[in-house]
Amino acid sequence: MKAVSVEEAVAMIPAGASVMVGGFMGVGTPERLLDEVVRQKKTQLTLISNDAATPGKGVGKLFDHALVSKLTATHIGLNPKAQQQMLANLIAVDLVPQGTFVERIRAGGCGLGGVLTPTGVGTLVAEGKRQIEIDGKAFLLETALRAQFALVHAFLADYLGNLSYALTSRNFNPVMAMAADTVIVTAENIVPVGVIAPDHVVTPAPLVDYLITNG
Repeated sequence: MKAVSVEEAVAMIPAGASVMVGGFMGVGTPERLLDEVVRQKKTQLTLISNDAATPGKGVGKLFDHALVSKLTATHIGLNPKAQQQMLANLIAVDLVPQGTFVERIRAGGCGLGGVLTPTGVGTLVAEGKRQIEIDGKAFLLETALRAQFALVHAFLADYLGNLSYALTSRNFNPVMAMAADTVIVTAENIVPVGVIAPDHVVTPAPLVDYLITNG
């Protein structure tokens, strides 16, 4: 793990990169990283996030500045700008059931090819996907999700890069930290090694590539 400035971290992300962003409706989202993505005008991003947040908050800022070309998410209902861009064919949107979404990311982090789920069988979700029958029950094969970068927000990070999370931010940040080639983290508090008890570490340091310095 290397400590870097937010400017240095975002400079590593090329235009057109695939990026996972943690958080739920802007809660537990790495706002400083997203602000810098906007400032550096990283365009044509493939975004993987639970939702499109709302204008001016969380990943909503990326839609405010038309930086996304493709979105994989579970819903975009509270961001009219994302909806407008989808309807105008400015972005491609892949809507995924929320449980399937997080399991696909977990599969990507665990080195699995995908997951089998009954969710979506017999609906539009099933179009173009393999259907497998096990013990007489139909399942869809949902492929694993990975990204080039994961932008993660933690409550605590220690000097080695071990992370713990608070409340809602634990929903998607930990699995995304497993499923990207490069993991960049912001933390509300950066503390000495040992402050986070070993059994409270959620994301272990070897998964973290870069930690954004505070101050």
